[in-house]
Amino acid sequence: MVTAEQDFREAEPRKVERIVAGQTEEGALWGGRFSSGPDYTMQRLSKSTHFDWRLVSYDLDATIAHARALAGAGHLTAEDLETVIAALETIREDYLADRVHPRESDEDVHGALERILIERVGETLGGSLRAGRSRNDQIATFVRMYARDTARALRNVLVECVRILIQRSEDVGDSAMPGRTHFQHAQPVLVAHYLLAHAWPLMRNIQRLDDWSVRNNVSPYGGGALAGGGLGLDPQAIAAELGFESVQPNSLDGTSSRDVVAEFLYITTQIGLDVSRLAEEIIIYSSAEFSYFSLHDAFATGSSMMPQKKNPDIAELARGKSGRLVGNLTGLLTTLKGLPLAYNRDLQEDKEPLFDSVDTLLVVLPAMAGLLSSLTFNLETMERNATAGFSLATDVADFLVRKGVPFREAHEIVGALVSHCEHQGIELHEASDEDLAAISPHLSSDVRSAMTLEASLSAKSGRGGTAPEQVAKQRAELAALVDALDKS
Repeated sequence: MVTAEQDFREAEPRKVERIVAGQTEEGALWGGRFSSGPDYTMQRLSKSTHFDWRLVSYDLDATIAHARALAGAGHLTAEDLETVIAALETIREDYLADRVHPRESDEDVHGALERILIERVGETLGGSLRAGRSRNDQIATFVRMYARDTARALRNVLVECVRILIQRSEDVGDSAMPGRTHFQHAQPVLVAHYLLAHAWPLMRNIQRLDDWSVRNNVSPYGGGALAGGGLGLDPQAIAAELGFESVQPNSLDGTSSRDVVAEFLYITTQIGLDVSRLAEEIIIYSSAEFSYFSLHDAFATGSSMMPQKKNPDIAELARGKSGRLVGNLTGLLTTLKGLPLAYNRDLQEDKEPLFDSVDTLLVVLPAMAGLLSSLTFNLETMERNATAGFSLATDVADFLVRKGVPFREAHEIVGALVSHCEHQGIELHEASDEDLAAISPHLSSDVRSAMTLEASLSAKSGRGGTAPEQVAKQRAELAALVDALDKS
């Protein structure tokens, strides 16, 4: 019996003879002090081009800025600079057109691009660009650039989701639904209030991305391997060209810290969690037992066996993907927790969870936006259940408080009323005047004014409450925040 490992070994023979003594390995950025190439298992473990190749554009941007800095410090001639920039831009064109790819021998994106550049401009000029920089400060910078761009993309789709929830909250008017705690009937709320309750967390995630972007807007480039560059290059000029506001004040910190990546992954995880909570309720409320929501055919799937099924797959996948996001964050935090200064190869593990979390959300969020925009709300069903489960009991207790009854006593009185109605199989408003009086002399017939849906909703008139006028105010407040984002 051939094992999977044996089969793989037969398909991929060992490759060791790669470095000639005293020379740098092709596709890598080291090797002069080594007398032989890396063992195949070492090479396979070390290789990262299968995931860091997506950083090509950032590497090219930084290499162009670096070349200008080298020329500014007298290490490249104007002619050499022009040649290098032209070659790098050609590489970019080929990359975008999918005409250039890493080789099996390329260790990482940095080595692959140096190899390609050398092929086009020669070893002397192509190899000279490595002066004054390290893979350590390069990758720390590229990860920030990638996260910066993807944060904008995530921000845009989050804004779209918030706008959709605002619009849907207008669509439902002043219709009511059951509000829940412990997923049991608690108090009635407007459907609009419920929808906006899911919009606010997404808005906070947008604000988190904006706050994070300030801390991310600092360039590690110029930190070298750990101690800073020694060729008199201007890291501030490179930072400005790459779109950063400033340079890291400590090269050790700049090349070895990944808290900015961990913070970004926390935000992506929080986005996933907030979307997952909404997805969970869509799954439940679209079931036959509730029938509060109906899924559009374009955002549901069927069953391969049961022809009647209409499954909330988007919501389920959004809920499931949140676990993946949590795993990415947890994995990176565990990697970072014991690393000494400065760079350690463990930090290679920062990119795959980052890429995966971004890719995941950029698939999940647009699908959820479509689901939300096409969802049908069965308002009559929701409103019919809004006062079920004795959910007006607190309003009756509040009514008694307004009449001077201490809340502790009012709570006991209304609890006894609920118990009576439960045993009789009736709702609160169906109790007779005699029943009310028998329970407490405080339960006079005028208490019935508190036993209506309209009275319950209108009473919640403080800021943040579910009264129609307050919901309208919070909708306007949220819309103003979103509009302000477009201007920032």
